[in-house]
Amino acid sequence: MSDRFSIIPLKQLLSITLKGLKKKSSFFSINSELFFEPGKEDKFKQKLFDQFLDTPIGVAAGPHTQLAQNIVAAWLTGARFIELKTVQTLDELDVSKPCIDMQDEGYNCEWSQELKIRQSFDQYLNAWIIIHVLNDMFFGAKKELGTIFNMSVGYDYKGILQENVQWYLDKMSDASAELDKKINEIKDIYPNVVNLNISPCISDNITLSTMHGCPPEEIEQIGEYLITERKLHTAIKLNPTLLGEKKLREIIDNSGFDTKVPDIAFEHDLKYEDATGIIRRLSQKARENNVQFSLKLTNTLESENNKDVFSPDEKMMYASGRVLHPISINLAKKLQNEFNGQLNISFSGGADAFNITDIISSGLYPVTVCSDILKPGGYGRLGQYIENLRKGISQIDFEDKDKQWKYLQKYADKVLEDKRYKKNDYVDPSIKTHRKLDAFDCVHAPCVDYCPTNQDIPDYMYYTAKGDFDKAFEVITKTNPFPNTPGMVCDQPCQTKCTRIKYDSP
Repeated sequence: MSDRFSIIPLKQLLSITLKGLKKKSSFFSINSELFFEPGKEDKFKQKLFDQFLDTPIGVAAGPHTQLAQNIVAAWLTGARFIELKTVQTLDELDVSKPCIDMQDEGYNCEWSQELKIRQSFDQYLNAWIIIHVLNDMFFGAKKELGTIFNMSVGYDYKGILQENVQWYLDKMSDASAELDKKINEIKDIYPNVVNLNISPCISDNITLSTMHGCPPEEIEQIGEYLITERKLHTAIKLNPTLLGEKKLREIIDNSGFDTKVPDIAFEHDLKYEDATGIIRRLSQKARENNVQFSLKLTNTLESENNKDVFSPDEKMMYASGRVLHPISINLAKKLQNEFNGQLNISFSGGADAFNITDIISSGLYPVTVCSDILKPGGYGRLGQYIENLRKGISQIDFEDKDKQWKYLQKYADKVLEDKRYKKNDYVDPSIKTHRKLDAFDCVHAPCVDYCPTNQDIPDYMYYTAKGDFDKAFEVITKTNPFPNTPGMVCDQPCQTKCTRIKYDSP
């Protein structure tokens, strides 16, 4: 089985999309019941970079934003700020596999795109077109897209000036020729695409991601180039080590997570004094060039590879999810206190449906997620983000920065004591079994594998829930002809291997 991506051409992908929606009311097995529908009363619709955003949430640059179908899936379920996977000049990388572990808190050892730069651009353009088509199908051509694609580039100044990255930046700004060609390819299966007035500018905004150890003067040089030469709304992604060694280690020690941050992480990462200088100077450059400058908090946290998931050749892994959240929030507090609450900060660091309202109330948005939707439920989990935002909208003030700043002070203190960010207060048994993961038919209920009689537990529970007890009994007797006998002695090992553990409250 290949570990390389297979690209689906635009026409084929659109055909699959339209047929799936028509015949099954789903997109790549995501049921239409999980699709987001903008509400007229939604008060979280905001304007950013002179564009409207239907929701202040999105997907972070990562595994969800490499392939067109993944980007479309995120959009369908409510993500409206799409951070495209980071591209760099070195686009033929051998990525260590496995590269992500999401058993509880997240760890990864992946880097930039797994596609060549031209393939990445093609995927982003395909997603851009299909989202316009679906927006027309569901809401009509007059409905604004309400979506922003955010570029992400790395990792040094020399690399960004290379021909392939320059080509990418040019095309993301104006893809007219490629767009016209693709519209011509698909107009026979969706004729109205010619009337949609799809913008050839896929993105006019960018997030800079630099390597650990990148010199501060080079970070500033790249930021200035993107602002003054490219005229892009620019965000600088900062590392969590900026919080300071003492405070960061204190948070991790009190959390109970086995995340070992090496001394070298603090030695080679950007220092706080350098960061504040860069922020002040680039903010001024942005004002002079009529673009917006902002920060992205935070990158993942460099830590020692002490797990048996990744290759031993990977000396470092990068933490995300629950362990990162209080660190990133307290770094936001530290920086806002430095700049009197006036910074524009987007957020990614352990966001989920239960803290989304607090994060946005703290003035940190758009909020992008990755770790949370890598867990069972996937993109479908975004629906609860929207639901909780609608419930908590009364506490959010998008206009009053002082109110946001005050809320951040309280929330930053609160997360330090919150049990949700403590390892020892969370029981998360593994639902993995010893069954071999084959190339095909790999999806299998773990409770069935763990049952001594291999009963089809989901099937008989399904029929029981419907009240069809005869059918449920028929399912049971297929593998268990004497169900009464084992029923009296069964210790129900299936309960410890239930996928619902990953969905419901423990």
